Amino acid sequence: MSKIQALNAHARKRSGSGAINSLRREGLIPAVVYGKTTPSFNIRLNRKEVEKVLHHSASEQILVHLTIEDTKETLLALIQDVQHNPLTDKITHIDFHAIREDENIHARVPLELVGDCPGVRAGGLLEHLIHTLEIKCLPKNLPETIAADVTGLELNGVLHIRDLKLPEGVKASANGDIIVAIVSEPKVAAETAAPAAEAKPAEPKGKAPAAAAKAAPAAAAKAPAKK
Repeated sequence: MSKIQALNAHARKRSGSGAINSLRREGLIPAVVYGKTTPSFNIRLNRKEVEKVLHHSASEQILVHLTIEDTKETLLALIQDVQHNPLTDKITHIDFHAIREDENIHARVPLELVGDCPGVRAGGLLEHLIHTLEIKCLPKNLPETIAADVTGLELNGVLHIRDLKLPEGVKASANGDIIVAIVSEPKVAAETAAPAAEAKPAEPKGKAPAAAAKAAPAAAAKAPAKK
């Protein structure tokens, strides 16, 4: 199970683009909290604290104990979504899903390839096609990562989602036929030499081409004599 991190937050009353941009300039991150039994409300978090927590996590979608300083209430929440500035990659907004301990959650967990692949030893190329897996489980069973064992993959071998050994209490949400990894045969580029073009002998200078001489009209030799 992944470790539950701790985050502190304050209720946020300011809204609108101007107020939100002002918060970001102050080193704060605007966020929202919602859940099945929790009315949605706005909060703000310290940017450095959030970045420190996420920096030491395998994924941005993690469980946290979210403490609202204004009310001293602590919620168990899943970071459902983290938005980033496309230019600077700085966090611009976070969605927290408040959950109960007996409530099934949906989360995306990193997939890590493990094991010694015989197909690679034979010269094949191991292609990792899916890097995260969407799963369903109780909060207590949420893994930090999921291992995808490629030990048995020979050349042209395929590892599907259904082949994964998931932790107890964890189910994959995606179709089991989806390919996680494959060992492809090495591709050897066949070199094809272009046939050399046959060089045509150059016509001697000062002489008319033979074809032109043959093409001269025969009527010129039979021209009627002038009277």
